[in-house]
Amino acid sequence: QVQLVESGGGLAQAGGSLRLSCAASGRTFSNYGMGWFRQAPGKEREFVAAVNWSGGSTHYADSVKGRFTISRDNAKNTVYLQMNSLKPEDTAVYYCAARPYGQVDTSPRGYNYWGQGTQVTVSS
Repeated sequence: QVQLVESGGGLAQAGGSLRLSCAASGRTFSNYGMGWFRQAPGKEREFVAAVNWSGGSTHYADSVKGRFTISRDNAKNTVYLQMNSLKPEDTAVYYCAARPYGQVDTSPRGYNYWGQGTQVTVSS
């Protein structure tokens, strides 16, 4: 079992930045691939970014490529999402997720463990 707790959400202006953190506990963090997903009201949960077990491989949704950066610190059992040049359409609840096979996956079905989510609101 892996427990995930997100933090760092909040209100930002368009063009601003936020950094989300996801702290993991319960199993060996470095065995897990990690992902960030988001869900806006009335929409399905969508992939944002993913990183493999070592941090050496990452993947981004086209909508955030060049603006968001995913990274991880296995010594701290934490994965981050640095969000720059925020847009109002980035407004959503952001979820951290873990998958036990260590590799990058863009589908939510590939993840076994989920955090409770953190709200990000971007004003225009």
